[in-house]
Amino acid sequence: MSILSSTLKEHSLLGLKELSASEITSILDRADYWDRQEQKLVPALANKFVANMFFESSTRTRFSFEMAEKRLGAQVLNFAAANSSLEKGESILDTVRTLEAMGMDAGVIRLKPVGMLQELAERVSMPLINAGDGNNEHPTQALLDLYTMKKHFGEIKGLKVSIIGDIKHSRVARSNLWALQKLGAEVKFTAPDVFKAPELEAYAPYVSIDEAMCSDVVMMLRVQLERHHEGIIGSTEQYRLQYGLTEERAAKLAPHVVIMHPAPINRNVEIDDAVVEHAQSRIFKQMSNGVPIRMAVTERALR
Repeated sequence: MSILSSTLKEHSLLGLKELSASEITSILDRADYWDRQEQKLVPALANKFVANMFFESSTRTRFSFEMAEKRLGAQVLNFAAANSSLEKGESILDTVRTLEAMGMDAGVIRLKPVGMLQELAERVSMPLINAGDGNNEHPTQALLDLYTMKKHFGEIKGLKVSIIGDIKHSRVARSNLWALQKLGAEVKFTAPDVFKAPELEAYAPYVSIDEAMCSDVVMMLRVQLERHHEGIIGSTEQYRLQYGLTEERAAKLAPHVVIMHPAPINRNVEIDDAVVEHAQSRIFKQMSNGVPIRMAVTERALR
């Protein structure tokens, strides 16, 4: 591997499990820099070409990345799996290598198969940014979550964070776990048995919903109803009553506690409709914070 290729790969962001606390902090600090810029367009990445490659559907993440890239002045190409050569049998690897051969300087990628992202990173030279891979990691979501917490509380060290819901299938829970612990936060999970990830129990304990409400941050996860059509959770109302952030539970939260959710939201399932815009909710602020985080990550890939 050439020195140039090695350097480019160092600018990839495949996950937070392998990233150091100082690297995570550096990204958060750079996001704060971009967040404070009054100009909406700063052509720091003029003449750079970025491909957004979404082999799995996305709305918020894709638009957030595109906004971040365009604010930095990059030229953006959006690839969607539908209506592409994938339907003719072309592999994801060949698709990514084709876009690289056309002159892409970096790629933002979302895909379902766990492990494929690492394989792609080893087979291409351009830096890759993970926009969600299976149930493995979603690093930029966790980074924007941390940034939201840091802006609110001042620092992350010492915070108690409860993550509640479908831990088993959640890449958001995993990325948050790795990053929060590196920065000195205490993480606890709450989930019904069918949604527990036993391999994570060595890193964070599972607690009751009542104990989860006693943290500084209460982070609800989306119930992935499309994965559970066989009725694995029973009724959605039953789930809401046992594990949802209902108005009754929200009313009992300490005044300093903040409510978070990575979205999209199943209202009145994992969180009551009225709680989404509760005074202690930071859900829409999280979405807003995604842009400066993704500006920092994109700049890191292409600097």
